[in-house]
Amino acid sequence: MSSIAASVPFRAPRRAWLTDLPVLLVAVVWGASYLAAKGITTTHTVVAVLVLRFAVVLPALAVAGWRGLRALDAAQWRGAGLLGLILSGVFLLETYGVVHTSATNAGLIISLTMILTPLAEAAVTGVRPPRAFLGAAALSVAGVVLLTQGGGFTAPSLGDLLMLLAALARTAHVLAMSRIGSVRSADALSLTTVQLGSAVAVFALLATLPGTGASPWSVALGFGPREWAGLLFLSVFCTLFAFFVQMWAVRRTSPSRVSLLLGTEPLWAAAAGIAIAGDRPGVLGLAGAILVLAGTSWGRRAADVGAR
Repeated sequence: MSSIAASVPFRAPRRAWLTDLPVLLVAVVWGASYLAAKGITTTHTVVAVLVLRFAVVLPALAVAGWRGLRALDAAQWRGAGLLGLILSGVFLLETYGVVHTSATNAGLIISLTMILTPLAEAAVTGVRPPRAFLGAAALSVAGVVLLTQGGGFTAPSLGDLLMLLAALARTAHVLAMSRIGSVRSADALSLTTVQLGSAVAVFALLATLPGTGASPWSVALGFGPREWAGLLFLSVFCTLFAFFVQMWAVRRTSPSRVSLLLGTEPLWAAAAGIAIAGDRPGVLGLAGAILVLAGTSWGRRAADVGAR
């Protein structure tokens, strides 16, 4: 993406914090989202919680983007719908994953998307990434190995493996967005609304199948104030608020700056897991977390340099 920071050369340095602060807050709430999802979800309620989480915000998105939705052509609807199917897989893997692992592990393993995406793009385009990027990727992978072995060298948990698959699914989603030509000219709000609508349709269909756990209705009736607070946090702050802040911020600063701030998400996930949930990754786990953060940061910078 091209930077738009040059259009505000005099205001950006002095008032950058006015834009940076909301974006950083998005990274914080995203980091905390793993802990929030873990607090209100069990193996038997994953699908139901996903239906409720996105059904809460979908009407607001549809109303806000109604004009853009009407302007979408058939190819754009199909492209956005396909992206929604991939997105539903991302959320299913993430939510099932976080149920079976710690919030710290979930946030840090999913950060591998920042490394996997350029690697996958290089495989598709045939353009070899810089050596520095490959070194950063190796560092991140080593970090994940240590992170998941914080209590000693044992097999990774089911949740760790599901989060790794979620990172791969996120990578596929990003690549699909860049490769499906029909969605490139689509309005961002309309595109997001159709994607979330498609995902909700998938979750609602799964909820009707036997063996997928409790129904959304029964889960909603069983929620107390704590569970509803967690659900609204995921719906309003981690979805609606986060989406609009990104749209607002990218028009006032550079996309690279926004990406850099959002890249602190795994740091906040680790902080929430350790401070609130009492996660104890141990010496190996802490070393792995540091390597993951260092590798993703180094990899992002190396990819930016290679793209110039």
